[in-house]
Amino acid sequence: MLVLHNILNSIREFIELGGDVLWAIALVVLLMWTLIIERIWYFYKIYPSERKQVVSIWDQRADTTSWFAKGIRDQMISDASLKLKQNVGMINALIAICPLLGLLGTVTGMVGVFDVMNYSGSSNARAMADGVSKATIPTMAGMVAALSGVYFGTFLERKAVSESQQLEDMLQAH
Repeated sequence: MLVLHNILNSIREFIELGGDVLWAIALVVLLMWTLIIERIWYFYKIYPSERKQVVSIWDQRADTTSWFAKGIRDQMISDASLKLKQNVGMINALIAICPLLGLLGTVTGMVGVFDVMNYSGSSNARAMADGVSKATIPTMAGMVAALSGVYFGTFLERKAVSESQQLEDMLQAH
């Protein structure tokens, strides 16, 4: 219980140090990782049975060479591809939003620095330190948050294309 209290206290201090923009970054990261975990779950737990079902339906068809059969095949591949690519664009958008939120934190922190300079004069470095930390910490947090998702965003995008191509290869005329 003490460890959890220390962790929560450290998070609170970090957010106070970096400003309110860190809450927005945390929310975006939470949503991004929820979607990433959902996609990984779909690719490895749900999609294999869906793929097996699509291939089974195709293999049961007597006609696989006519124009009509090719249209059905294209529709089956397209439906599977849409399911595979679901939320991948949203994940990439959330990855792109993270650094922008970090820059928003930079701007709000610098506004704080300028406010301090306006009220106390331009030479009080100790008074400006709070604004400087609120300017730099969100930038760092936004970049780290984006980097944490870049690999998985690219992986999921490539996996969706690869699985779609594999399904296309499985649905051949017989």
